[in-house]
Amino acid sequence: MPRPRKRRLVQFAPRVEYYKPQGVPLAGLKEAVLTVDGLEAMRLADAEGLDQETASQRMGISRPTFSRLVAEARSVVARAMVNGWAIRIEGGPIQMMGPQVSGQGWGRGRRRRRRGNME
Repeated sequence: MPRPRKRRLVQFAPRVEYYKPQGVPLAGLKEAVLTVDGLEAMRLADAEGLDQETASQRMGISRPTFSRLVAEARSVVARAMVNGWAIRIEGGPIQMMGPQVSGQGWGRGRRRRRRGNME
């Protein structure tokens, strides 16, 4: 039995679950799945310009794990863009840190809340 995945610390809550090519209905598109932790890795490395050591510490994972995670995420985004696929953002072994956007459902790793429920 494989070892359970360590939860990755995520500080950014995505506001959307899909990105798709303009003018093409979502129902007719293939999709690529980008995990929330993969998006966080790309955000730290590419948008914030952090080195891998610093970014891996912020996510609570090792540097080699961060390197694999960001490479996989970049590959998913590149394949989707080249092929004209939609990108669905969901799941991954994550633990949210900091402010969260209410009403977001990311699939695995996060329980959905009902509106008005403050628990």
